[in-house]
Amino acid sequence: QAEDGNIEYKLKLVNPSQYRFEHLVTQMKWRLQEGRGEAVYQIGVEDNGLLVGLSEEEMRASLKTLRRMAEKVGADITVLREREVDYDSDVPRKITEVLVRKVPDNQQFLDLRVAVLGNVDSGKSTLLGVLTQGELDNGRGRARLNLFRHLHEIQSGRTSSISFEILGFNSKGEVVNYSDSRTAEEICESSSKMITFIDLAGHHKYLKTTIFGLTSYCPDFAMLVVSANTGIAGTTREHLGLAMALKVPFFIVISKVDLCSKATVERTVKQLERILKQPGCNKLPLLVNSDDDAVTAAQQFAQSPNITPIFTLSSVSGENLDLLKVFLNILPPLTNSKEQEELMQQLTEFQVDEIYTVPEVGTVVGGTLSSGICREGENLVVGPTDDGKFLRLKVCSIQRNRSACRVLRAGQAATLALGPFDRSLLRKGMVMVSPEMNPTICSVFEAEIVLLFHATTFRKGFQVTVHVGNVRQTAIVEKIHGKDKLRTGEKAVVCFRFIKHPEYLKIGAKLLFREGVTKGIGHVTDLQAITTKENGLEESLGTGQLSF
Repeated sequence: QAEDGNIEYKLKLVNPSQYRFEHLVTQMKWRLQEGRGEAVYQIGVEDNGLLVGLSEEEMRASLKTLRRMAEKVGADITVLREREVDYDSDVPRKITEVLVRKVPDNQQFLDLRVAVLGNVDSGKSTLLGVLTQGELDNGRGRARLNLFRHLHEIQSGRTSSISFEILGFNSKGEVVNYSDSRTAEEICESSSKMITFIDLAGHHKYLKTTIFGLTSYCPDFAMLVVSANTGIAGTTREHLGLAMALKVPFFIVISKVDLCSKATVERTVKQLERILKQPGCNKLPLLVNSDDDAVTAAQQFAQSPNITPIFTLSSVSGENLDLLKVFLNILPPLTNSKEQEELMQQLTEFQVDEIYTVPEVGTVVGGTLSSGICREGENLVVGPTDDGKFLRLKVCSIQRNRSACRVLRAGQAATLALGPFDRSLLRKGMVMVSPEMNPTICSVFEAEIVLLFHATTFRKGFQVTVHVGNVRQTAIVEKIHGKDKLRTGEKAVVCFRFIKHPEYLKIGAKLLFREGVTKGIGHVTDLQAITTKENGLEESLGTGQLSF
């Protein structure tokens, strides 16, 4: 049994003494803190992992004690599954697995971001509509109407922008969605775990939007939706490749099983398994057929990224939808509390992904806080502008999942209101950092890349669109070290130069580039920094266009 982590093995908890009970409660607090508000107790298991099992009576007493412990720390418990053990005795013995969950003391509910990928017409938006609205689809696209953001999306039925949908789970593990709550605030208030789905576009035409969604919103997991009747077609392979290149753990949902025969569904599953087992993927497919499978899948999936759970479900008949909900309910966060605390101690850095103008509020930016802590009323600098400057601004208010929030912690997505700040000075790809950070910006940078596909040879002077986190800009290949040209599948260190304006980059950041059919991945290895001291902050204050 691991010391850290949120899984605890207990043989039995029958009538503990007061001193022992206090010790158990302290231990539960530690496990909950490790799992950021949730822990799994396996009762009937020895510390070394031996499955002993308990008789009916002992199990009842142990669960009663566990309930008392949970009440003491203010948590709820739900039995995930029971299993009988073949042990040398006449009495049937069982092990029980229990989920303990509480809203953390600082009211920061668990928030997981899941990006939704898949080919056009595979049923991504419909599945999200069914999960978040709580009513089944009518087979003609009723469930997805609430998700679309533009008129042309409703007319063509194709998602072209990135939309966010939320699904909550309360501390008892029940689904909280729009069927019983009217607003997003209500969902947030009654949930102890939130899942934010990032609905991406499936159509090839909108590939750049999909890449932007995957690189800038830093999803924890990806859900690849494959339609049972068409199988792996269109952009499915490409999306699969994107998730793997960006090292986002993914699971697969085969939708529309009500439309086709069992044999067709099996054929699609086999086709997927074959692709996942290929040397390039090296994944272990796990088909989920029961609640028990879903629990196993969620725990294994978070521990080893090689396992890929596969669900077969229908958004029209609702078949196996519950299994997906069980899976999402148990899915633990990727980072433990220790890693998050380390990030929070660094200086503030917020990535700008979206910019809006809201009447009576002023300019609002949406994005993710990648490190540090951001509070209301804090003074930050934003940049780089076209000429490489950083401008001062003040955070007036913060909203997270559509409800107001005083403090934003590392890894959380939110929108910040900036008051009367001029919107035209902002663009996607900027960062907001604390003034003492002295951020490095560059126009020229080097990256170690792998060319995934190119029709001819890739050489100096070639222009590609580079995606690094929330930065998206065209860059020119200045130099390929040690080679004149590159062919498909070759590795090299390449020097790129942004053509429009300098950007804020970090060494080690994952990089993706594309141009037509050319694609490549890599990471940033070296920056030729432009120091901000020369064009520093002082001048931008002298212009008088910024008010405090």
